[in-house]
Amino acid sequence: MQFIFPPQEQTVLPIRGSDEVFPVNRVYCVGRNYAAHAIEMGHDPNKEPPFFFQKNPDNLLVEGEGFPYPAMTQDVHHEIEMAVALKSGGNNIAVADALDCVFGYSVSLDMTRRDLQAQMKKAGRPWEIGKAFEHSAPCGALVPASEIGHPDSGAVWLKINGEMRQEGDLNQLLWKIPEMISYLSDLFTLKAGDVILTGTPSGVGPVQRGDKMHGHVAGVGDLRVDVI
Repeated sequence: MQFIFPPQEQTVLPIRGSDEVFPVNRVYCVGRNYAAHAIEMGHDPNKEPPFFFQKNPDNLLVEGEGFPYPAMTQDVHHEIEMAVALKSGGNNIAVADALDCVFGYSVSLDMTRRDLQAQMKKAGRPWEIGKAFEHSAPCGALVPASEIGHPDSGAVWLKINGEMRQEGDLNQLLWKIPEMISYLSDLFTLKAGDVILTGTPSGVGPVQRGDKMHGHVAGVGDLRVDVI
């Protein structure tokens, strides 16, 4: 096989304490998975099953690189999340078996061009221009589940320039990690390398150039990203 031009490099995430890296396949994001965030966005969290959208693998931004304020927007929002990285997959995965698919976890951000997303919502169109843009998913190093287990409670927060903006707890997830994996596997064929961003607590808001973002997930670690 001969490519007509060189293929893009494989997107990878670092693994804490290892020289090995995690090759990324797809990036799934679950929407409105904390009740308080669903309410602040004008939705009733009790009326709908989980729903998902995707970012592209090369939207991931590894820690240590700045987040470039994107084009065509005046309202970029932060959304702190825990990411789940899969080491295996399949279809119709039972909830009881879902955690067997997990390699590890990291702290991540779902950066959102909120004004463009709002335009798409109003028109009933897909969200990609608001969600799946370059560098829109800053992500820290993965921490293997073999080291920390499977976090299901603990603080999730984000500070901007030292000021607390978002606060929540993993135990507030409407759809827990095993349920998300199982539900996704009914819709898609999950594979090793898939990454799932699990939702954000309330307090989302805008960032400006020069802001310093500091996110934290208890038991997983911290993520620091500058807006440039």
